[in-house]
Amino acid sequence: MIYRGYRNNDIRKRMIEYLGGTSLEKVTAAYVTRCDDDSFINIDMKPPGALDYFLDNGFDICRSLWDSEFLIADLDIEYVNFDFPDEPYLDLKRSFQIQEPVVRTIENILLRYSLNPLHLISGRGHHFLWRISRNSRAFRRISSLGHLSHHLEDIYSHRFSPAGESVSSELGAAFSGLGLIMEYMVYQIKEEASPICDLPVNLTAVTVGPRQRGREIVSLDISEYGDPLHTRAIRVPFSAYLKPWTKEKRLNKSVADRIPFQFIVPLHEMDILRAIEVMKDQHKIAELAKQVSTKIPGQVKGMERLVAAYKNSDVRRFHDWFYSQHHEPPDVWYKTYDLTPVEMLPSCVRRILKKPNDLLLRPAEIEIVVKSMLSLGWHPRHIAGLIRSKYERDYGWGEYWYVYDAGLRADFYTRIFTGLFVTGRDDLTDFNCVSAREKGLCPGSDEPCQLDEFRNSLLGRREHGRLASRPFNRLFLPGEHT
Repeated sequence: MIYRGYRNNDIRKRMIEYLGGTSLEKVTAAYVTRCDDDSFINIDMKPPGALDYFLDNGFDICRSLWDSEFLIADLDIEYVNFDFPDEPYLDLKRSFQIQEPVVRTIENILLRYSLNPLHLISGRGHHFLWRISRNSRAFRRISSLGHLSHHLEDIYSHRFSPAGESVSSELGAAFSGLGLIMEYMVYQIKEEASPICDLPVNLTAVTVGPRQRGREIVSLDISEYGDPLHTRAIRVPFSAYLKPWTKEKRLNKSVADRIPFQFIVPLHEMDILRAIEVMKDQHKIAELAKQVSTKIPGQVKGMERLVAAYKNSDVRRFHDWFYSQHHEPPDVWYKTYDLTPVEMLPSCVRRILKKPNDLLLRPAEIEIVVKSMLSLGWHPRHIAGLIRSKYERDYGWGEYWYVYDAGLRADFYTRIFTGLFVTGRDDLTDFNCVSAREKGLCPGSDEPCQLDEFRNSLLGRREHGRLASRPFNRLFLPGEHT
C-alpha cells in the first residue's frame, strides 16, 4: 500500500524541519528511508535530498538516528498484542487509553530532569525525542559512559551509504552511553507506571500470559540501543503510517481493509482522543502542518541533570559490574561456551539454545535463558557471551550478523533483564512453569519442569549476595545449580 497525498508544501516543510534543517541542502540527518523493512540489509536508503522521491511515491518515511551534528534520544512506547496484532489498529481509542498512565509517568519523569521533548504519536504508540549537540559538555559526558567493543569500532570505521561516511568513535560511544542512560530512565518508568497501568509494562516486546484481549502489554521499546547507530531510523512526522500493510504479515486482507489510514502526528495542544481524529484525516493533517513545529528540541541542560542522576544510581553501579568482565574470545569458545552443559537446564531453555534461530531473537526467550543461567551462578557478561556465540555460529542466520553486531545485541538484552533483577525491580513473579506455558515458551515436554527450582535458587543467590559466584573455569562442569 502507498499514499498519494503528500503534495503539500506545509507537510514537506515540517518533514525537512525534522530532518534537521530549513532546506534539504542543510539538513543533518544521515539518510532517509522507508519504514518497516525486515532489516537494515534491505532498506531503501537515500540521502536526505531525495526526500521528494519518497513523497512522490507515497511511501512511509523514516530518518536516520545517525545525525551529523546531534546525538538524538528517542523513547518509544507502544501497545503490543502477541495474539491479535490487528488489535491496536482496529481499536485505536482503547490501545492509546491503556497507555495513558505510562505516558503521564514518562511526562513526570522527563519534567524532573527539565527535559522537553518532541512528542509524536503513531499507529501503536508514542515517541518522545530530543537532541544533544555534539559540541556540548553533555555530549562528552555521555560519550565517556559508552562501551565499544573492538568489533563494533571496526564496524563504525566502515564507510556507509548513501554519503560514504563512517560513524566516529566518539559518536558511537555516545550512542552506547545514551543507551545506558535510557535504560536507567525506563527502569524508573516501569517501576512507577506498572502499579497504575492495566497491562504489564515491559522493557521491549516481552511476551506475557493472556489478559483481557489475549497476550497484551505496553512496551517500553529501547531496542534501538541494542544495534549499531547507523542501522536504526525513526518515523518522520506527517508521514503515512503503513505498518499494518507492510510489516504485519499475519494480518489477512479482510482485516487490513478495515484498518483506518493513519499518519504520524505531533501531539500539539490536543488530547489523545483529538489526536486520534486528526491522525486519520488528511485534511486535518494538512491544517496541523501549518501550525506546529517538528524541530527536534535541543536538551543539553536537561541531559546534564539526567547524566548526573544516572551516575549516582544503582543502575550505574550495576552497569559497572556488568562490564567488569568480558566475553570469552571466539578462538576459545570450543572449550568454554560450546561446552555449556545444556542437559542440566530446563527443557524450555535447552530448546532455545539448541535451535536459536529464530528463538534467540525473541525477547521473552532471551529473558528465560538469562535468568536460568544467572541461577547457575554465571556472570551476566558471560551469559551475553554465550548468546553471542550462538549468534555467530552457523544456524542459518544468513547476512544478519554481518550487518548487526552480535555482541552488542547479546549485551543489550542480557543487561536489561539482569539489571531489573539485580537492582530489585524484578522479583521473578513470572519466572515459573505456569507462566512459561502461558507465554507459549513451553516445548510440551513430558519431563518435569525445573523452572520453579531455578527461580528459588536465583532469589536465594540475590538474597545472600551469591550472584555470579561460581568461578568461570567451573561454569561448564556439571553439578548442583544451587
